[in-house]
Amino acid sequence: MLQTLLPKAHAKFRALPLLGAVADGFDDWLDANGYTPGSREFAIRFLINADADLRKRGVHEISQLSRPVLYHAWRDLIEIFPCHAGTVRTLARYLNTAGIIETGAIEKAASISPATLLSDEYGIYLNEVRGCAASTISHHRLVARCFLEHLETRNVALAAVQPGDIEGYITQAGQRLCRASLQHEIAGVRGLLRYLSTDGRVRTGLDRQIDTPRLYRHEQLPRALPWDTVTTLLKSIDRKSAMGLRDYAMFLLIATYGLRASEVVAIDLDDIRWRQGSLRIHQRKTSSPLELPLTNEVSAALVKHLQRTPPTAPYRRVFLRMRAPIGMLKPTAISEAFQALVRRSGMEIPFQGPHCLRHSYAVRLLKNGTPLKTIGDILGHRTAESTSVYLRLATGDLREVSLPVPGQPLTTSKGAQR
Repeated sequence: MLQTLLPKAHAKFRALPLLGAVADGFDDWLDANGYTPGSREFAIRFLINADADLRKRGVHEISQLSRPVLYHAWRDLIEIFPCHAGTVRTLARYLNTAGIIETGAIEKAASISPATLLSDEYGIYLNEVRGCAASTISHHRLVARCFLEHLETRNVALAAVQPGDIEGYITQAGQRLCRASLQHEIAGVRGLLRYLSTDGRVRTGLDRQIDTPRLYRHEQLPRALPWDTVTTLLKSIDRKSAMGLRDYAMFLLIATYGLRASEVVAIDLDDIRWRQGSLRIHQRKTSSPLELPLTNEVSAALVKHLQRTPPTAPYRRVFLRMRAPIGMLKPTAISEAFQALVRRSGMEIPFQGPHCLRHSYAVRLLKNGTPLKTIGDILGHRTAESTSVYLRLATGDLREVSLPVPGQPLTTSKGAQR
C-alpha cells in the first residue's frame, strides 16, 4: 500500500493529474515483484516527472496511454534523468501486466522499420514452411534484420544488392565474431537471400557467391576441467546467502548430471519426485524427458535452496531471479553467475560458461568405465558420434592402446622392455 510506504506524502502522489490513478496499484505491483522499499519509494517519487512529461504530450487520461507514448517519454526523460528514467520502462511493464495498455515490449513501440517487417515475414516462413525450431528461427530473424538494416544504412535497395554489399556486411560481422559464429551468420544471410530470390526481390544465385570461413572438424578439444578443479570451484561458493544457495544447487546439478543451462532453468517443482527419489529433465535438443536418480547431495542442496527461497506464485520454477523484478531465469543468467563465481574464486579457469562442467562430467564418466552409449543417453546426444568427441580427452587411456614405433622395443608403463 502506498500509504504504508509514504505515510505523510502518499496523498500527493495519489493526486497526480494523470498517474495518480495508478500510483497505488503500481506500488503494489513493485512490492509483489520483490522491489525493496527504497526502490519502491524511488520509483513512486519519479512519477511526478513522468506525469508532467506525459501531460505535455497531450495525455490527460489513463485510457490515452500507449506503448509509443511511453517509449517517447522514456527517450526524452533519459536525457534529463539518465539514472531515473528507467522508472518509465518499469511503469510500462506494470501497465502491460494490468491490461491498461496493449501487451508488448516497450522497445517495440518505435516505428517498425522495413527491415523488421521483412525479418518477421522471413521468420513466419521458417516456421510455417520450413518447420524450424524456435531457437533457429530467432537466430535467423536476428541475422536477417541486421543484414537488412546494413543495406538500409547504405541506401541499397534489395533489387540492387551486389556481392560487394554482402561482402561488406560479412567483413563487418567478422570483426565481432569468431570463425564458428561467422559461419552461422553467413548461413543466416544465405537463407534470407534464397527466400527473397523466390519471388524476385533479389537476384537469383547471390547466396552461392558467399564464401564461409574454413572450419576443421574437431579442431578444438572439448572444454573440460580436472575433476579436482570442479570440486574446488563448487566448494568456493558462499552458501550463507540465498543467492549462494541457488547458485550452488544450479552448478551442482550441472556437475552431477551433465545438464545444459537451458535444462537447469526449466526445472520446476513437479519435476522433483522426492518420494521416488528421481529428477525429471526436459532435454532441449532431443525434446524427450529424462529420468535421473536424485542423489543425496543434490537433494540436500535443493531442499536448502527451496527452504531459503521458495518460488512465489504464480511461478513453479525451482530457480528464479533473486533481484527485482522476480521472474524466471534465462540460460544466459547461469553463464553470468558462473563468470562471477570464477572471478570470486580466483581460480584460473579459461572457459566463460558452465558448459565446461558438463564436459568435465562426461570425461569423468568415461574414465570410470561408463559405456559410451550410457554417457550419450545421460547427456542427451542423438548419435554416438556426438559422444565420441569426449574420447579425445581421455589421453591417459589412449596411451594404453598406442602402437610401437617400427624397429623400437615397446616400453611398458613400468619402464620394462618387451
